[in-house]
Amino acid sequence: MPTGPSDGNGDGSATDPATENRLLEEELRVALTRVDSLAADQRRLTHELAETNSGVLALYVQLEERDEQLRTAHGHILRELEDALRPPPIAVDGLELAVHYAPAGTDAPTGGDFYDWFTLPDGTVHITVVDALGHGVRSTRSALNVTHAVRTLALEGHPLKSIVARTDEILSPLDPELMATVLLARIDPVSGDLLLANGSHPPALVVRAAGGEEYLEVRGRGVGYPFPGSERLLHSKLDEGDLLVLYTDGLTESRRDPREGEQRLAESARQHRNRPVGEIPGAIAEDMHTVILHSDDTLALAVRPSPRSR
Repeated sequence: MPTGPSDGNGDGSATDPATENRLLEEELRVALTRVDSLAADQRRLTHELAETNSGVLALYVQLEERDEQLRTAHGHILRELEDALRPPPIAVDGLELAVHYAPAGTDAPTGGDFYDWFTLPDGTVHITVVDALGHGVRSTRSALNVTHAVRTLALEGHPLKSIVARTDEILSPLDPELMATVLLARIDPVSGDLLLANGSHPPALVVRAAGGEEYLEVRGRGVGYPFPGSERLLHSKLDEGDLLVLYTDGLTESRRDPREGEQRLAESARQHRNRPVGEIPGAIAEDMHTVILHSDDTLALAVRPSPRSR
């Protein structure tokens, strides 16, 4: 007669409960051993991951420190370059002078805005303000070439009115792409006589100690422009306490109205004219940058006649 399924070992014999328990215990031990092994592997991997994360974090910290060191070194180099390119301060009995400069970018210490000042053999003070087209190293080189050419021509005794045109004659064959606006000022610290020549540059501003302010407009075209040169020489006079402000268009470029910047500049110069001269250009720049675009290099230079020591 047929029999049903066997509960034994396959040979027809039944497995006793004790054997069954031993088999189950063995399987459980194997499983627990496997679990312990997996747990140990997980702990090891967790530890290794923690060490790796710690190493990566330490590396990030080192990289940040190194990056900060490089930024600091870069800043020091740019400041040293700026000091090397900037004309040294001049001491003039009867005149106080100060300047503020901020480049649009960080790849060059000066950008395209540049200035120069020096005393001529006759005792008058010559000031050049240049705004070369573009930004960065190329514009710095262009502006430096212009100021060097102007200085050479001025020291050789060329008439002030002719210097912008002569600078173009010298530099344009060497650099046909050079374009720069130029403002030239000549000041007699004894008499206060002021002469201005201009090549496409924003006009100088004078805030009078007696009240009022005026822009000294001189028409002309800059270096690299068609028909370069100053159309005339403007004669004016600075009295004791008057404030003369020379600048580049980065200081006055307006978000709305081209005349707004000049109005704001006049208001700011009038407000700060009695401060120490060394503070005036920076104070004006701070005022202007609250409402005026600052996508360009910015330069502000202040001159104020003062009592002579003799």
